[in-house]
Amino acid sequence: MARSISLNVTLAAAMLGLAGIVFAHGNVTPQPVDTGNLPKLGEEVLAQNPFREGNEYDEFNAQAVKIGESAYAGNCAGCHGIRAMSGGLTPDLRELTEWDDEYYIGRVRNGTDRGMPSWKKTLDQNAIWAIRTYVESLPKPQ
Repeated sequence: MARSISLNVTLAAAMLGLAGIVFAHGNVTPQPVDTGNLPKLGEEVLAQNPFREGNEYDEFNAQAVKIGESAYAGNCAGCHGIRAMSGGLTPDLRELTEWDDEYYIGRVRNGTDRGMPSWKKTLDQNAIWAIRTYVESLPKPQ
């Protein structure tokens, strides 16, 4: 009998914790991002990551990774996981490919109807692409 009550209490606590995580998704206080000396990308939304190796500003790749790591930690990790290792409630950003750049920029700027906020008033293009560059620098999931 004591085991049954203990098991029920444990399950109830786990469910309550899971519900807290689900309802917390997207409830992030935006953190400012200092994009340092990255070139200003302007207002026109780019369709691909300019800081990726082989692209227009690839000489800023290492700097973008460093800036993106800090920006990700302050704005994305709460929902998408530390070092982009999703716990399964949100997409694993490490699985995006370079062909997903337009999808990525659209989702980040406009948000989703499933809880992700729009970041277009908070993060400029430099910060958004720096975050993408950081995520691309991480090892792919096994």
